[in-house]
Amino acid sequence: MRSMTRRYGLGRALRKASVLACCLMFMHAAASAAGPPPRLLVLGDSLAAGYGLAHAEGFEAQLAAALAAAGHPVRLIDGAVSGDTTAGGRARLDWALADGADAAIVELGGNDGLRGIDPKVTADNLTAILDGLAARHIPVLLSGIYAPPNLGAEYGADLRAVFDRLGARPGVLYDPFFLAGVAADPALEQADRIHPNAAGVRREVARLLPLVERLLAEVPGS
Repeated sequence: MRSMTRRYGLGRALRKASVLACCLMFMHAAASAAGPPPRLLVLGDSLAAGYGLAHAEGFEAQLAAALAAAGHPVRLIDGAVSGDTTAGGRARLDWALADGADAAIVELGGNDGLRGIDPKVTADNLTAILDGLAARHIPVLLSGIYAPPNLGAEYGADLRAVFDRLGARPGVLYDPFFLAGVAADPALEQADRIHPNAAGVRREVARLLPLVERLLAEVPGS
């Protein structure tokens, strides 16, 4: 009887081990089928770089967390540099794409406006960036900006026209104003009244999340 009991216990243990092994194999196969998470490039300036904030409070970290919570894990490629212009973004695009990317957010132009750079120059730089991404078949979310009012209505209209025109390009999702719902609200801005605080970034991310989900849906195999 004792021998039979030992054999029965051994058989049950072997069956449980077999079931566990099958489950692990299934989980591994499912993970392999899903493939690695898409690589999302954020090419931007201080607004995307999280100027004045702890890393976890910045745009990229909060966006990655929001996407993960929504069931969209991504591998973010940090291409945001504080103080950068569209010329700087254009110059470092190839470097930012050295390891490849599946989708891109382009948030540049604010510093062009602060420096009063000719909107034609801004247009040339952004066009080159979008051309470079299109040549690699990388879908893009382009987020625009408004010029400071002290530069005059004509300059502001010319800069807006640049974003509106480029935002209509095929393969480009367009967000007219990166700081929509945040700008001019002291409760959502840092003391400089330019950069969002952590709460402001949360507002940005919540507003942009549906657009970023649409962007990721354009990645082949997603």
